[in-house]
Amino acid sequence: MLRAAIVFFVLALVAMILGANNIAGMSAEIGKLLLFVFLALAVVSFVVSLVTGRGVRRIP
Repeated sequence: MLRAAIVFFVLALVAMILGANNIAGMSAEIGKLLLFVFLALAVVSFVVSLVTGRGVRRIP
């Protein structure tokens, strides 16, 4: 998901350079939305792993 957000930001930059402002704005908004969704899911995953105690198992 983070990779898709980066792709949309790069697409927005290319569209802005080429003068397609509508596409650049739309791509930037989609990229921003994907970034916030990624961050929210990362925080939820972190909190769930703290609450349940399931995390990375360490080899003794």
